[in-house]
Amino acid sequence: MEKPVLSGIADEASEDLRDQIEVHRELGWKTIELRNIDGQNITQIDEDGFNRTCELIEGEGMRVLSFASAIANWARPITSDFSRDLEDLRRAAPRMRRLGTEFIRVMSYPNDGLKEEVWQAEVLRRLGELARIAEGEGVILLHENCDGWASESPANLKYLIERIDSPALQIVFDSGNPVAHGSSGEETWEFYLAAKPYIRHFHIKDCRRDQQGNAVHTFPGEGWCRVQEIIRDLLKNGYDGAFSIEPHMVVQIHMQDGAPAQDEARTLYLEYGRRAGILLQNFFDG
Repeated sequence: MEKPVLSGIADEASEDLRDQIEVHRELGWKTIELRNIDGQNITQIDEDGFNRTCELIEGEGMRVLSFASAIANWARPITSDFSRDLEDLRRAAPRMRRLGTEFIRVMSYPNDGLKEEVWQAEVLRRLGELARIAEGEGVILLHENCDGWASESPANLKYLIERIDSPALQIVFDSGNPVAHGSSGEETWEFYLAAKPYIRHFHIKDCRRDQQGNAVHTFPGEGWCRVQEIIRDLLKNGYDGAFSIEPHMVVQIHMQDGAPAQDEARTLYLEYGRRAGILLQNFFDG
């Protein structure tokens, strides 16, 4: 079995793209997952900024694994303006083709006071339309089990994928999100089993909860999220996709934390990447 690619959501190391690339180089990685550059999402930076991004990435010989977009995410509830998501996807697709990636991360719209059945119907409508656009553009939406209707339960996640039934809607599974959102390790496994047939990408994250019930993110293997067990099962069943670290130990964008010191973020990201590398290597050495 070929050892999988390990990379990371690079803005957790630095806001500056050149720094992001340097950190990945230090870890021995030739790939990168793009989210924010200088505080702005890769789908939303202007054309000049995007052209500079491409020149730097191409000049450094890096390969882009995925765009981590803001489509349907924690900041865009089900009542938000859908045209913004449509614009982001249409702007992203040619950018993805230029950078050679077929994957773009999405979520499934947090509720905003709607009745359950209304929320569900609107999520299905919006994700269905986005999937149709993605099919036409030749790109793949990767639903992350984070915020939104499909992340409320394993049954919702399975229903979303099967109901829309599009090759352009698959899953990026994040091992840390269920516990971070209040689930147990057992429920994390249930989420994984529901997602398993559709997983095309994987975010390595681990988490536990303190005595007050607050999420505490940890190094991989030190939390409650059954990270090793899930990865072992995924690899045993023929998974050939990549893994990206998303530490969340210093930077938690959705919590709107103050920016950490650059040295702190960089040091933690490097340590997290090294530990994730050892964790993956253990599956091949054993």
